[in-house]
Amino acid sequence: MRTGRPKKPLQVSVEEREKLEMLARRPKSAQAIAMRARIVLGCDAGLSNQAVAQKLQITGATVGKWRERFLVRRLEGLLDEPRPGAPRSITDAKVEEVVTQTLETMPANSTHWSTRLMAERSGLSQTAIARIWRAFGLQPHRSENFKLSKDPQFVEKVRDIVGLYMNPPDHAIVLCVDEKSQVQALNRTQPIFPLGPGVPARQSHDYERHGVTSLFAALNVKTGETISACHRRHRHQEFLKFLAKIEATLPGSAEVHIIMDNYGTHKIAKARNWFARHPRNRVHFTPTSASWLNLVERLFAEVTERCVRRGSHTAVRVLERAMLQYLDQRNGNPKPFVWTTDADLILGKVQRLCERISNSEH
Repeated sequence: MRTGRPKKPLQVSVEEREKLEMLARRPKSAQAIAMRARIVLGCDAGLSNQAVAQKLQITGATVGKWRERFLVRRLEGLLDEPRPGAPRSITDAKVEEVVTQTLETMPANSTHWSTRLMAERSGLSQTAIARIWRAFGLQPHRSENFKLSKDPQFVEKVRDIVGLYMNPPDHAIVLCVDEKSQVQALNRTQPIFPLGPGVPARQSHDYERHGVTSLFAALNVKTGETISACHRRHRHQEFLKFLAKIEATLPGSAEVHIIMDNYGTHKIAKARNWFARHPRNRVHFTPTSASWLNLVERLFAEVTERCVRRGSHTAVRVLERAMLQYLDQRNGNPKPFVWTTDADLILGKVQRLCERISNSEH
């Protein structure tokens, strides 16, 4: 005995089935579209509307609706119909004009476009300009800085230093050495208000200057331990003193690889003579304009964040004591900075940047 109205046979082509299966299992598909695709696939498998509804935990009316939509309009029937509302007031040509002007022109007497300036140029509202820019990922108010190294041995130096980070020589010590110069001892003119529930710590905007110092540091790449010292001046004499401290601190038999930048005090004759008298120390210079390749810069950023930026120091010696105590405490439980980017990836990024610059018309 047959019950209910007879159902129209639903036949799905091979191409349609592939598309439906992709929509049904693709993680980034809209869930409503994925459910409609599962409904059609269930009906194509020979299941009744009620069986498909029970399997997918939806109503039979929903299954019947999308089964009929597919029979009439095929895959297009699974899409949402246009909703009622006012027609678009901004044409595609107008949107293209705004995007083109943003990318290829500059406003008069200004360095970049703002929503107000573009609205005046295009005749649209600021809100419309903001929506268009957001849709196309345009941010004229932002800019980023870059600096390319002109070192003729850039590739060789990158491979050398990254190789020391990722595959250091056996039984050798790799040190990243540098100086953080001109660290200012600043004292806030008024007391700092402490942190409270719902209220951040607050400090006065103005401050008093109490002198500067230079932080010398040698970071052990493998262990994360630091050899550090502070000097009021930043000359080759202080650099040689710090090298002597490194030599006295390290074990006497280990080979040492020192990574440094191209600062003048690192390359003068007295520094070269010192390394000649201590042959176990092998120097690896970073490429010019590429101090980011020195891992000790990451340590300096940590010291600045933890000790300097929000600190209030009444004298240079107070600042020096704060930085050295922090590094001593860090040595009690050192954590190395792990370098994860290989040389090929770095050089590939530099190559793509150079190609973009070469192809730019600006």
